[in-house]
Amino acid sequence: MQSLLDAFKLMSSWEITAALLGVAYVILAAKESLWTWAFGFVSTLIYTIIFWEGALVSSSLLNFYYMIMAVYGFYAWHNGKEDEALKISTYTLSKNLKIISLGLLFSLLIGYLSTTYSDAKLAYMDSFVLVFSVIATWMLTQKVLENWLYWLVIDSVAMVLYWKMNYLATVILFMVYIILGIYAYATWRKEFNAY
Repeated sequence: MQSLLDAFKLMSSWEITAALLGVAYVILAAKESLWTWAFGFVSTLIYTIIFWEGALVSSSLLNFYYMIMAVYGFYAWHNGKEDEALKISTYTLSKNLKIISLGLLFSLLIGYLSTTYSDAKLAYMDSFVLVFSVIATWMLTQKVLENWLYWLVIDSVAMVLYWKMNYLATVILFMVYIILGIYAYATWRKEFNAY
C-alpha cells in the first residue's frame, strides 16, 4: 500500500490532469458526447509531452496518434450535420477475426523488431498494446460497438505491463478504464439494440 501511495506522490499535476481528462473522455464516449474528443485531445496532448520528455518515444507517438484521431473522431461523429450524427455499428465475427489476426501479426513483428534492435522491455506486450490501441481507437471513431471489447483486453494487458514496470498509479487508472469500458459497452449495446 505504501508503494502505491508513493507512486501517486510521484505523479505530477500534469499527469494527474491528463489522467482525469482521460477518465472524462471514456465517460463522455460512453454517452456518445462530441465533448469526448475535446477531452481526449487535451489529455493526449499532455501525455504526448510527458512521454516525450520522459524519452518514451513509442508512448509519445501513440498519444500523438490519439490527438489526430480526436480531431478526426469529432468530425466523423458529427458527420457534418447536427441531425445526422454517426450511428453505432457492429462488425461481423469474420471481420473481427481478421482484424485480430492482423493485429497479432503486427504485434509479433513490432515486438520482434523492438527486441532485436533495441533494449525494449516487455516488447511483445508493449507492441500488443500499441497495435491494438491504434485499431481500437480507429473503431471508436467509427462508432463500432466492439471497440469497447477490444479496449477491455488492451487495458487488461496494459495493466499487467504497467504492473511489471512498477507503474502502480497507472495500474489503478487502467482498472478504472476497464470498469468504464464495461459501462460503455453496455450503454452502446443497449442503444444499438434499440435501432
